[in-house]
Amino acid sequence: MTKTTSAVKVFISTYNCKSLASQNLENAVEAVCNSEQFKNLLLSLIDSPAFSEQLGREFALAEAVEGLSACRKLRSSLNLSLSNFFGVLAELITAFDKTAGKEWYTFANRIHSTELGKIKLLDRLLNSSERDFYQDLAERLVAENPHAIYPTSNYRESRGYVESTADDQTIEAVVRSSTFTSVKVIDNSLNHEQLMLRDIYISHGRCVCLVDRNVERYFGEKIEHYFDYHGIKLEKLVYRAMEVDKGIYTVEKMLGDFKRLGVSRNEPVLIVGGGVLADTGGLACALYHRNTPYIMLSTSIVAGIDAGPSPRTCCDGFGYKNLFGAYHPPVVSITDRYFFKTLREGWLRHGIIEIIKMAVTKDAELFSYLEQAGPDLIQTRFGTVDCEPEDEINDLSQKILGAALRSYVAAEYDNMYETHQCRPHAYGHTWSPGFEIEAGLLHGHAVSIGMGFGAYLSYRLNWIDREQFHRIMRLISSFGLSLWHDIMLKTETLWGSQVKIIQKRGGNLAAPLPKDEIGQCGYLNSLTREELDSAIAEYREICAEYPRKGLGIEPHCSDVGLEDPSTVAQAPAESNPVSEQTLSAV
Repeated sequence: MTKTTSAVKVFISTYNCKSLASQNLENAVEAVCNSEQFKNLLLSLIDSPAFSEQLGREFALAEAVEGLSACRKLRSSLNLSLSNFFGVLAELITAFDKTAGKEWYTFANRIHSTELGKIKLLDRLLNSSERDFYQDLAERLVAENPHAIYPTSNYRESRGYVESTADDQTIEAVVRSSTFTSVKVIDNSLNHEQLMLRDIYISHGRCVCLVDRNVERYFGEKIEHYFDYHGIKLEKLVYRAMEVDKGIYTVEKMLGDFKRLGVSRNEPVLIVGGGVLADTGGLACALYHRNTPYIMLSTSIVAGIDAGPSPRTCCDGFGYKNLFGAYHPPVVSITDRYFFKTLREGWLRHGIIEIIKMAVTKDAELFSYLEQAGPDLIQTRFGTVDCEPEDEINDLSQKILGAALRSYVAAEYDNMYETHQCRPHAYGHTWSPGFEIEAGLLHGHAVSIGMGFGAYLSYRLNWIDREQFHRIMRLISSFGLSLWHDIMLKTETLWGSQVKIIQKRGGNLAAPLPKDEIGQCGYLNSLTREELDSAIAEYREICAEYPRKGLGIEPHCSDVGLEDPSTVAQAPAESNPVSEQTLSAV
């Protein structure tokens, strides 16, 4: 057991919580700050190996993973306000002991609403009977651990070292950066009894919130009510967020709004919307102060299991997709299936493919969950419509979302800066970028075709057997997703896509395909034009044997109320009134 987890357990077992109930709040804080147990805990938190795998494993073994984020934040304890500090401390304690955590939450809630809560912990400690000890500690930390005393962000840490020649005319430097983020699956996150967002923003006193205009139509009042109920000022910024709006001008407007509102560098912005707002809002946060944290509350399935937790933020420019961007993950990403209630089946179907790709290349158990759930996943909107809490689909929906997120985040964050191309989550995205727009396909259907074709290539290479190949094809088809589109007959289009993707992937094809077993991944790095053409012809014959001859249900953007993407690309910013969030079941 690490020193950190031991210290937390010792503190919980030895500190007398009766002092927290003192009517004089100042005396209660004084009693905490002057205790030896508190001093030992504080030192342990400051010195904790916050970004180490060892600490994560220890929290997992203690069944206290929900307190890991709090522990990491508390390495900067001295810089936190009393309101923020005791709120995060209560979160940490609750992960180990819910009964003790409830007492600390009650204490933190008393502090939140007072002027005392605005005082920094270090300032309070320098006015305690232990002032000399904490003064010496602060001076030592400046040299030894500056992240603990003057952090820019609670969520990041950077280190580096240099080597130079004797005359300093050549200097070689290495820079290392660590970031942590929390990914949560939460039901009904805007219910006032759900305290996740409240606990984040209560100590800041306000929430600067970016909202998709169409989300505002359905959930705007609910967002306002949530923050009003908890006494948190809401600064709501509403933007239209369609593909045509995914330009640098949208990001510039967001930056201007941040400046007008005086967003602080350690104040997390809340983004409520789908993939477009995740991309543009995340990029704006990356650019503002070069690093402003944000929290992503995803309202579409694509955002909820892919774009929302993704560290890749971006916008289009000069006619190119995602030309501008930054690697800037959200500090918290929330997937709430209750938002899926307003989405049409066609949009849910298109989003599910991002789950299937992770199942095929990363998680065999997730694949089995999807086979069990089948089309009910779409019809019940992930267990939120026309089903009871005890229904199997409700439990399966939660398992599917959680497993998909774990698999995606594990793959994405292990290679956050795309420094190599062994990326299982790129399955289905090798040839599809070349035909998606030309065919007017929804992204999910273009990817599903790419995945089916990729599975066939894998079978052809003897990487998977016939049964595994058809299991993949059957699963994709069972959700009404496309296995085939006649755009595939334009082999020059697919070859052109392959040429471009090799350029993008540093000179390698590196096409992720299932290999050995479902849930495992290999990479195809060589495919000639002749091999591509013959594979497409053979794949077409196989697809013809599947339901609908391999065609998808509502595969085109126009089928679900969106304009043809080639037309949208030419449209002025205010010409298209439809986005993913308007695809409601009306």
